[in-house]
Amino acid sequence: MKLTRELDKDKRTTELNIRHIPTDKKQYLSLLLLADEQESMIDRYLERGELYVMLDEQTQELLAVAVVTMEGEGVCELKNLAVSPSYQRKGLGRQMVEYLFDRYKDSCHTMFVGTGDSQQTVGFYRSCGFTYSHTIPDFFTRHYDHPIVEEGKVLRDMICFRKELKG
Repeated sequence: MKLTRELDKDKRTTELNIRHIPTDKKQYLSLLLLADEQESMIDRYLERGELYVMLDEQTQELLAVAVVTMEGEGVCELKNLAVSPSYQRKGLGRQMVEYLFDRYKDSCHTMFVGTGDSQQTVGFYRSCGFTYSHTIPDFFTRHYDHPIVEEGKVLRDMICFRKELKG
């Protein structure tokens, strides 16, 4: 899918391309680790998930990644969403999420996403149309081998959100 976006302070407009990557997914590990900082946790979903990458069409620079898993009965889950640090806060994460909503609306009725309880991340998912679903207590302390810290806060619980994809 091709999109157009202004990416830098020089107001250069570029075409973006979102591609599905079916094999050799670990080549994107460095960016995936921005959203999920323990490789063993990424290994739990990467191969069974569908990986999407967003590239600058002109330079072929990697801008963002996302992984979606099929959870059965019309439910999918956004397991990883990361934007390259130099391109954060430019709307690319939102464009990726909107692309995924469109991509999965015919095969799934609901998309879930789980995240830590940080204001910025929770605010982002809410602004994309996700609503609170449930909390998984002590998720981060049970599953990660080190403390996960966001916005100066040690994360304990996973906050889960949902988005209805069909009207």
